[in-house]
Amino acid sequence: MKKFIESLKNIWKIEELRNKIILTLGLLLVYRFGAQVTLPGIDATKLQNLASQTDQGIGWLINVFTGGAFSQASVFALGIMPYISASIVVQLMGIAVPYLQKLQKDGESGRKKINQITRWLTIGITLLQGPGYIYNLYKQLPPDAFVLGADSFAFLFSSVIILTTGTVFAMWLGEKITDKGIGNGISLLIMVGILARLPQAFIQEFSSRVSENNGGPMMIVFELLIWMLVIVACILLTMAVRKIPVQYARRSYAGDFEQDSVNGNRQWIPLKLNASGVMPIIFAQAIMFIPAAVAGLSSSDAAQSISSMFQNIFGWEYNLVFALLIIIFTYFYTAITVPTNKMADDLKRSGGFIPGIKPGAETGDYLDRVMSLLTFPGSLFLALIAVFPAFVVTLLNVQQGWAMFFGGTSLLIMVGVAIDTIQQINSYLLNQHYDGLMKSGKNRKAIV
Repeated sequence: MKKFIESLKNIWKIEELRNKIILTLGLLLVYRFGAQVTLPGIDATKLQNLASQTDQGIGWLINVFTGGAFSQASVFALGIMPYISASIVVQLMGIAVPYLQKLQKDGESGRKKINQITRWLTIGITLLQGPGYIYNLYKQLPPDAFVLGADSFAFLFSSVIILTTGTVFAMWLGEKITDKGIGNGISLLIMVGILARLPQAFIQEFSSRVSENNGGPMMIVFELLIWMLVIVACILLTMAVRKIPVQYARRSYAGDFEQDSVNGNRQWIPLKLNASGVMPIIFAQAIMFIPAAVAGLSSSDAAQSISSMFQNIFGWEYNLVFALLIIIFTYFYTAITVPTNKMADDLKRSGGFIPGIKPGAETGDYLDRVMSLLTFPGSLFLALIAVFPAFVVTLLNVQQGWAMFFGGTSLLIMVGVAIDTIQQINSYLLNQHYDGLMKSGKNRKAIV
């Protein structure tokens, strides 16, 4: 505890890091405040039906991703999900569209253009989702909840514009946190929304166990123990790496001749078991919203059956499709974020090689093969944790809201984002001290 307090003091001493943390907390506070602001023209005291819709199932997930804004009919009701959907579309199109492929190879200028395309696509998606959300309000809320009347075009038009503006503003907040603050801004916005639901979910579970004599306090202790074990498993999944040894030739001089010696420094290439982080979960979850939304537009028996299947997030059909999507997206995102051929080329140019492997194309093939072997168990483990809440509900009869924190999107995002943010803070500490948040020993100023 003493070392932890000392680390907090060190964080506060570094002016740049302190300012970044304060800015991040301030922008997150703005986002949370906006999630409580109800759309103009709606009576905020008559949202009970909308809140009950988000108590369980897919409505609960949407509400979590929007930080409770969905059930509040808030100006941030669509949250950051349109931006995530746009990012998925752009990355998928990057495989087949030559123009986007060229932009991906253009470095910083290409990245800026891709970001601009993603922003415009986000606005387009929000303009399509906005009327659907307002139509859902018409179905869920009583007519007297609309100050201007449920059939008012002025309310529909203004609400869609406000929802679009809210999504764009949330996207801007996330990008500012990434650029000027600490951590990945988009992921932090989602994590804050998840954490906002945690106390309420635990209180409901505790009340259910104690007041209804459904296992009592001992069952709560048992659930907390399982929860801690799942968190440890998530941390191990996030931090696990395979170290590929790399040898760098040491150059020596003998008269006028330069000689290479293979007895140089040995280093490692760390290949992560889960190189894609939480993105496959977010991608898969975004895709899982689509079938229920599309099927809900039809009143046929087949459409209603599909809609019911994809709204039951604890059903085996939903979780089977969800797990398969996670595995697919894990391979897809890993292939994008881990360019093994580029790693091999950089290694060759720097005079390094993997013992027993020829530099160049053979090194790239070797790294790609190792990465594929790592991704398979990593993707299975990721999918297992993602669907674990369904097992908890079925086997332990846990409340659905509390069960979502035993794995799935909620826990993986919280653990992944927390580790990423801590690592960024740790890098700042290590630039100023020998010790960081994940180090031990005496702190000393680094020699520059």
